Amino acid sequence: MTDISTKPVADLTAAEAEAELARLAEEIAGHDRRYYQQDDPLVSDAAYDELRRRNLAIEALFPNLKRADSPSERVGAAPVGRFGKVVHKVPMLSLDNAFADDDVIEFLARVRRFLRLAADAPLAITAEPKIDGLSCSIRYENGRLVTAATRGDGYEGENVTQNIRMVPDVPDTLPKDAPEVVEVRGEIFMLHEDFQALNRRLAEDGLKTIANPRSGAAGSLRQIDAAVTASRPLHFFAYTWGEMSALPAETQSGMVKLFAAWGFPVNPRMRVCRTVGEALEFYREEEAGRATLGYDIDGVVYKVDRLDLQARLGFVSRSPRWAIAHKFAAEQAQTFLRGIDIQVGRTGSLTPVARLEPITVGGVVVTNATLHNEDYIKGIGSDGEPIREGKDLRIGDTVTVQRAGDVIPQIVDVDLARRPADARPYVFPTVCPVCGSHAVRDINPKTGRPDAVRRCTGGLICAAQVVEKLKHFCSRNAFDIEGLGDKQIDAFHAEGLITSPADIFTLKARDAAAAEGSRLIDREGYGEVSVRNLFAAIDARRSIPLHRFIYALGIRHIGETNARLLARSYGTYEAIEAALVAAAKGDADALDDLDAINGIGETVAQALVDFYGEEHNLAAVHALLAEITVEPAEAVASSSPVSGKTVVFTGALERMTRDEAKAMAERLGAKVAGSVSKKTDILVAGPGAGSKLKEAGKHGVTVIDEAGWFDLIGG
Repeated sequence: MTDISTKPVADLTAAEAEAELARLAEEIAGHDRRYYQQDDPLVSDAAYDELRRRNLAIEALFPNLKRADSPSERVGAAPVGRFGKVVHKVPMLSLDNAFADDDVIEFLARVRRFLRLAADAPLAITAEPKIDGLSCSIRYENGRLVTAATRGDGYEGENVTQNIRMVPDVPDTLPKDAPEVVEVRGEIFMLHEDFQALNRRLAEDGLKTIANPRSGAAGSLRQIDAAVTASRPLHFFAYTWGEMSALPAETQSGMVKLFAAWGFPVNPRMRVCRTVGEALEFYREEEAGRATLGYDIDGVVYKVDRLDLQARLGFVSRSPRWAIAHKFAAEQAQTFLRGIDIQVGRTGSLTPVARLEPITVGGVVVTNATLHNEDYIKGIGSDGEPIREGKDLRIGDTVTVQRAGDVIPQIVDVDLARRPADARPYVFPTVCPVCGSHAVRDINPKTGRPDAVRRCTGGLICAAQVVEKLKHFCSRNAFDIEGLGDKQIDAFHAEGLITSPADIFTLKARDAAAAEGSRLIDREGYGEVSVRNLFAAIDARRSIPLHRFIYALGIRHIGETNARLLARSYGTYEAIEAALVAAAKGDADALDDLDAINGIGETVAQALVDFYGEEHNLAAVHALLAEITVEPAEAVASSSPVSGKTVVFTGALERMTRDEAKAMAERLGAKVAGSVSKKTDILVAGPGAGSKLKEAGKHGVTVIDEAGWFDLIGG
């Protein structure tokens, strides 16, 4: 058997690449939720970064298969519900990663290509340590602090305004010469000595200690009681900005100097580099001296210094083109593999998880590691190619684990000399450990090969899948129902109280009609206040934004990013359902409209068609809609002449690269599509335009050249 999850990217077929992108999207989204929402990650930074690298490599080789919910299109995770929400006026994006000198060299070469700069043209970049803490955005209006928010999912964060006021490094007011609106962004972190002192106090008080300084900083800022935050030794470094009513400097380094003048701490180690050699020399200095800094860093961040060049470079959906994070190497240690547990996901996937003898790696105690799938355990890669030199994993083995940063590791090697004599090869289950149904590796009809993941065939009779779908529905990125956590859903499902999403919203009425002695208030652990709070939390979610509703449905391959994409493309749920039901019935126009959405690949489109082609799915959705209201997607807030319009670029462009053109259109509020349909508003056609120009003529689409585009937008 082969395992596409370990198969070299260059050897993947198109069908294998599509399946692998689907797996990566699901796995990375789960890791994001653990890291950003729960401060409790399950894999190491190295393992996580490797997943993202593989995803990017596949997308580069198969650009037409890029998914709308691709991890390369997403940052962070939705904010936690116990805090109010703050919408970021300017999204808080993440950074792409570099892992080797060659990656940094290619980054700068890519910048030069995008800007059409000669190899010898000046290009200054800033270099600064990458602080391992909690990102925060602090907004000032007329010189006074008004709001502070965490990154959240990059679009919405948690409101931590009162808590940020407790951090001594953050000024309450700005000088009179500061712009009217200022959003200063940076990192909340703990010094090593402060973290150790805090853990000593917690231990003395009989309380749970904290795993690492980053978790300490994140947990301290996200306290319900701001007095607790005030008691914690938090620090802040400012290094970037969000919305600004005016930019009072022309360079990145100039802006950071202004932050310092306004009273913000900035990292004194930041340096302006004129060559790639200077940047790499700085990286090596920081890596060698990181242990002496007194706070955690996990790499170096490089940014193009000139702000006009940053503006030209723009963004991809997840990260800026003008910055990159150069990550440090991983740390390793040895421990024992004590067991292998099998978890069943909402799509029926059987995922093995290693239980490790607790081991401290770089100051963090780790106990688990994801093992991906059964072939990974066997040490088998694609077409029989070995991984870990072909060494399988057995319970009792001494294994080498690796981490980079502050999270749980991956297994990278096995010490066969220390393998117990009675250790036996691990036998992966062929039946579901939850419902007893057969667990199979489906044969891909296009390749004739088995899928990497074994899945339970139980479907709706498998409690794990039903329960996991309900947990997904109530999760923070979806309906975000306070009080309906994993334990509550497990219990309510076991008792038959909640078996479908609609049951959540009829629970209050059913409970009121229940016989004496069988109501929620009669159950252990439920008093009058807790029951009232639960019903209030459910009622508070009877109205939900369209993109959250689509994500909550748990359609396979439909993540947060493409849920937003569908919401923006169709506007209302009624329009989405009408279009997708029509597509499921073979309506050619509906299928064309779906295919024209930039970022929707064949796999995502097929998943939508499959879901809306099943009557029982529609019945479940309609039962839910009888209890709730789905809010239409917000209109694009922009006064530009192309705001809300669908634009397609084709042919050769002379004043801008294709990427620069797309970035420009999206900044102006336009939707950029990959193909022409009757819903296309504008086709920008350069020399050499071919089939798209003919399609535009057929559909009566407005066609302009590159000069016409700049005339239209006032450029």
